Amino acid sequence: MTSPLIKKYKIAFGKYWLTIPIGLMIGALGGGGFAVLQPPQGLPSYRFQSVLQITTPPITISETGTAIQAQSEQLEENAQELLLTNEVLQTVAEHPKIQIDPRDLRKGSSIRYNRKTPSFLYVYVTWDNRSQGKQITELLVQEVIQQSRRLNTSRLRAIIETLNERLPKVVEELRKAENELEVFVRQTEFAEIKRTQLPGSITQNEQQQRQLELQIETVATQMASLQQQLGLNPDQAYASAALSADPIIGRLRTQLYELESQELLLSQTLRPDNPQMVELRRQLASTENLLTVRAAEVVGGDGLAAPLRSGEQIRKDSSLDPARQAIAQELVGLKTQKETLEKELAVAKTIATELIQEYAGLPNTQAERARLEQQVILTKQFYDTIQAKLIDAQTAEAETVGNLNIAQPPRLGEKITPPAPLPIMLLLPAGAVGGMILGAGAIFGLGMVLASTMQTLEDIQAFVTEREVQILGILPFVEEWDGSGGEVPMMLSRHSPYLDSYERFRSTLRQVEEKPKVVLVTSCDRQEGKSVTAYNLAIASARAGKRTLLIEADLRNPSNAEILKIVPDSNSTLEPLRYYSQISDCIRLVPNIENLYMVPSFGPYEYAAAVVESAEMRLLLEDARKRFDFVVVDASALNLCNDPLILERYTDGIILVTRAGYTVSNDLADKIDLLEDSEDYRLLGVVINAEEMNIQPLPPPPIIETPDLNKEADSEPILNGYKGSYHSYSNGHNGHNGRNGHNGNGKTPTSRPGEKSTKP
Repeated sequence: MTSPLIKKYKIAFGKYWLTIPIGLMIGALGGGGFAVLQPPQGLPSYRFQSVLQITTPPITISETGTAIQAQSEQLEENAQELLLTNEVLQTVAEHPKIQIDPRDLRKGSSIRYNRKTPSFLYVYVTWDNRSQGKQITELLVQEVIQQSRRLNTSRLRAIIETLNERLPKVVEELRKAENELEVFVRQTEFAEIKRTQLPGSITQNEQQQRQLELQIETVATQMASLQQQLGLNPDQAYASAALSADPIIGRLRTQLYELESQELLLSQTLRPDNPQMVELRRQLASTENLLTVRAAEVVGGDGLAAPLRSGEQIRKDSSLDPARQAIAQELVGLKTQKETLEKELAVAKTIATELIQEYAGLPNTQAERARLEQQVILTKQFYDTIQAKLIDAQTAEAETVGNLNIAQPPRLGEKITPPAPLPIMLLLPAGAVGGMILGAGAIFGLGMVLASTMQTLEDIQAFVTEREVQILGILPFVEEWDGSGGEVPMMLSRHSPYLDSYERFRSTLRQVEEKPKVVLVTSCDRQEGKSVTAYNLAIASARAGKRTLLIEADLRNPSNAEILKIVPDSNSTLEPLRYYSQISDCIRLVPNIENLYMVPSFGPYEYAAAVVESAEMRLLLEDARKRFDFVVVDASALNLCNDPLILERYTDGIILVTRAGYTVSNDLADKIDLLEDSEDYRLLGVVINAEEMNIQPLPPPPIIETPDLNKEADSEPILNGYKGSYHSYSNGHNGHNGRNGHNGNGKTPTSRPGEKSTKP
């Protein structure tokens, strides 16, 4: 079995075989051109060599100088770029004894490093003049040594310049940090003092509160003892002491005692209504009234401090002896002292609250001050580091020396003789062979790598199976002879060897769920053989005894009815809708094939979409469903128009035709997704057309004179064995399963290069 890779290459070779002769010609021309353009053999040149040793630098005081010297020892692979600079070459080239072009010197000089001898550099100079070459080598070696020293010095100067550029910024940053710290200290000095003193004030206030509370407790204890002795509270004691000390109240009390004594004596001898008794009672009432008024005057506050209910109570409250008066006065004094202490305690608590709030509201200047101080320290350290680096680099600049010494003076290494030009008789065949090889590789690239076309049967099978779409059949490449001796892709013979393949296809189609009666055959693009499949499917159905109707619904391309000996009605283009409305006129019986009927198209028609969407087309398909056992609709390709999607609603589903070497995977994926994802369309399956199978075609029958219709067909050129009528079919109907393509514009395509156009 042929390998799929070989199949793909054979298909690609059939399409792009011209790349081999083109490559051969280009290769031969290139080889000849190279032979002609070869420069003549030049003069011999001389190669001079000198060896430089990478030396260890002397001990230096500065650390920077030591580091730079150590870096300079690691020239290695970078020696060419670091040492052979434009300045070095310019200096050597402009020397009074030399006077050469620096570009020529760059081409002829090089410095190489050998890993086997890591401590040495090799200087090479190739020159066509022996004496001048030696001078150039000597000057170049001296200049390279100087370049080594300049390289070290330049690095140090770059460091010094960088440090000098950075130093003013660091000084400015240091001054800024110091100023910020100074301003912050001045602004927060008073707050810092308060923050230091406030804790002592708060502690002192707390001690004062404790002392006041202790004094209040002492006074309260004394007051309780005096109240217990006196039997009066402080307010009552105040009133009693005031009343007892007043002389007027004392006289009024004495008068009351005298009047009461007289009343008591007279009441024993006189009646109550006696004028004398009445006068005594009047005097008593008047005296008591005076006593009450005076008591109110003495106590004050309109009696609120110590309310007086009666004269008896006043007399009782004003009867304190001197000792008890002293106790009452002491009790009143203690009350006053207690109230004073309580007031002081309240004031102390208020002050404590204010002090605590003030202390809590003071900003935390310690953290900010520490941050600013740290910033000053870091900036100062950075400044000191730059200063130290600058002094170190300046010291290193004075100590810098080169890293290279001459280990071997310049000497002549070898004489170089340029090769002779290659002969043209060798370059021409070599170019031709190379061009052929490139052409063969281009075929592989164009046909297999760059193209997205599925090249083999296996590619299509794997692609369709992956998308879970049924493969209805694998159909062979059909080659049969028509009655006039020409090749056609139709099974016109009753005993066609291809009939079995299409019969299996038809049987598989009948096994599909809801056996389709009206099927629409289409493809993704041209040349995939959808019309060949539709024609042969209809012929196979008719051969099986089914009344079959073939409808040419591709109105955008010419009809192929002439292959079946049917001449389309030339007047149908004038009234296309009337043509389809008269079913008895548009349906034609196919001669020589029993049970096969056909509705030929009148394409190409400018307004094909209007006809496809018309009610007449719908009625034609509905009537055909009733009158025939099987209906095959040959529609346009899906990439060209949407006619197949419009007609699908009147059919039982779509059959998608593919062909190896022509079907593009992206197009097929898009069409399958369109039909599978939509509920409006039904995809019955996929057919793989025009596969090479081991089927022997029938021998061509003898040539028989045919009517004028066939003579017209014979007058057209036959390409690859097919007459012009078949090519008209292939050009207008998405291609056939033959080997030749078409250009899709209704014109007969040219034959494939390498094939002859012959008539049988």
